[in-house]
Amino acid sequence: MLNRRTFLKQIGWSGAALSSAPVAIAQPNVPAEAGTRLTGRVVSAGKGLANVAVTDGYTVTKTDKNGAYQLTAATGAEFVYISLPSGYAFPHDNGTARFFQPITAKTGTVTANFTLDKLPVDDTRHQFVVWADTQMISKKDAEQLKAESAPDLHELVATYPAGSLFHGIGCGDLVWDHFDLYADYKEAIGSTGIPFFNVIGNHDLDLDARTDDYSARTFKQQFGPTYYSFNRGQVHYVMLDDVFFIGTAKKYIGYLTENQLHWLEQDLALVKPGSTVVVSLHIPTQTGHARRNKLKDDELGGSVSNRNQLYQLLKPFKTHIMSGHTHVNEKWEADNVIEHVHGTVCGAWWTGPICSDGTPSGYGVYEVDGGDIRWYYKSTGKPRTHQVRIYEKGRVKEAPDQLAVNVWNWDPKWKIEWLEDGVLKGQLAPQVALDPWAVELYAGPQLPKKHKFVDPTLTDHLFFISPSANAREITVRATDRFGTVYTERMPLV
Repeated sequence: MLNRRTFLKQIGWSGAALSSAPVAIAQPNVPAEAGTRLTGRVVSAGKGLANVAVTDGYTVTKTDKNGAYQLTAATGAEFVYISLPSGYAFPHDNGTARFFQPITAKTGTVTANFTLDKLPVDDTRHQFVVWADTQMISKKDAEQLKAESAPDLHELVATYPAGSLFHGIGCGDLVWDHFDLYADYKEAIGSTGIPFFNVIGNHDLDLDARTDDYSARTFKQQFGPTYYSFNRGQVHYVMLDDVFFIGTAKKYIGYLTENQLHWLEQDLALVKPGSTVVVSLHIPTQTGHARRNKLKDDELGGSVSNRNQLYQLLKPFKTHIMSGHTHVNEKWEADNVIEHVHGTVCGAWWTGPICSDGTPSGYGVYEVDGGDIRWYYKSTGKPRTHQVRIYEKGRVKEAPDQLAVNVWNWDPKWKIEWLEDGVLKGQLAPQVALDPWAVELYAGPQLPKKHKFVDPTLTDHLFFISPSANAREITVRATDRFGTVYTERMPLV
């Protein structure tokens, strides 16, 4: 097995009807041959649903006024699936979204019908969460996911009004190459009480595959297609596979295949320009890693090489991109796109309570109202107001006379102010630095004990305060882009 610390340097970063009743995940991998015909209907309460997008992953068509569709499957197609329409419940098997059916014959006609249940409430307002990198390598990791992370999400959902609509996005690296732990992942998401749509990550690949084409066979058996879309309210959700396996164990690049981009072009053609589109993928399309580390180029395994082609397709829309992979929390925004790179559920690979940039282990929470989205970061085991951490003088060895402040969900539209003994002293500017707690937990060849490859990483969301000699208390007031104020205090005496 390739040493992970070395690897990080090399590659970049460390026919039945479908309903909401539980059903077994069928085995795919019966790829269609030329001429295979796909037919069926999409219905609700016995009535056909018109204009529902249906695809084999290559071609997108729509149901007619009776809810019927027909499609000639592309050679190699493994599934027929729908883009779940707004206003209907998400079918799932104990939390695992179920919007597809495997193609059951290589030739002839395959009939796949889909039955949906009408929602009893309007879905214009809804919520979703992004779980990045649950990444379990052992039963001990899996038990921690089930005992801490899943109950935390279940409790969060319970704080919202009864009947609130929630769904989850599993943003890749659901396990850490140990496919037997998918059962634990499914048990965890099933216990949260909300349906999850899942994305493939680099640690969800079949490493014995000879090419990328066959590297997702186990993931597909567990979760279905690796790229697809669905709708809720006024938002169109797209899930993509941007992990391109290069045929050597544990080596990959961030890349979107032509098949996906061709499919996405057709999928987005059915979405009204100006709509909000949420795109989820595992490897970020881009990050600040190269800038923070003064590198000339992005690393191939750390961002999407052909991201500009994706951005071109997304130009007509208001786009949020959801990603993980890096085990740090950051955001960038340009033109019509904002990307949310998430801190992870597993923190620094289940070695401690924080990620390598000091972000607590946790997940993103998104509140949707029409086409508008608000968000916050939920730290596992902490209240939603936990958004700021202050470090006393001396914790940062390079700045022994200063206090350090980590505001992990910061972006440039936040305002970070500090007060000394109740008197406003001004705003703070972010600095690129290492989180001191992450240094204490992860720096050095012998730390952390569980996974020694983990190192602290530079972040943009650290701030520094130089208090007066006689100051008695420092207050940090962080106001996010939505006007929510988070306050943290530290006594100095």
